[in-house]
Amino acid sequence: MQVQFTESDIRAKAVELGLIQDGDELPRHQRSKVVAVLLHEAANASPKKTEREPQLAKEIVIQPGGAILVNGEPFPWLIAKQPMEIGLNPDGISTVRLTLLAEAVQIIKPEPRPESE
Repeated sequence: MQVQFTESDIRAKAVELGLIQDGDELPRHQRSKVVAVLLHEAANASPKKTEREPQLAKEIVIQPGGAILVNGEPFPWLIAKQPMEIGLNPDGISTVRLTLLAEAVQIIKPEPRPESE
């Protein structure tokens, strides 16, 4: 993960941390501390950024040789060379069922709900 911060990002974080007043220059010896805080925040924020609401694909194109495009973009994961199940529904939403390859699979058991819910 490559992260870059502008001078204004660094200066704003230094003001937020109380290291300098707004408009002051950040001393060089404190710059690495501020960048470390920004990196820590970026690392902790990354999972939240990737958690998006599921979207309905506008178009899925399956090409000869197995290449698959979703909304014009190549599907980013490896797909097993097994038959796909394709359901075409001209009056509504169509479906494509395929098998993804993974080095590891983890299934997390949901926590039991209290009976009062």
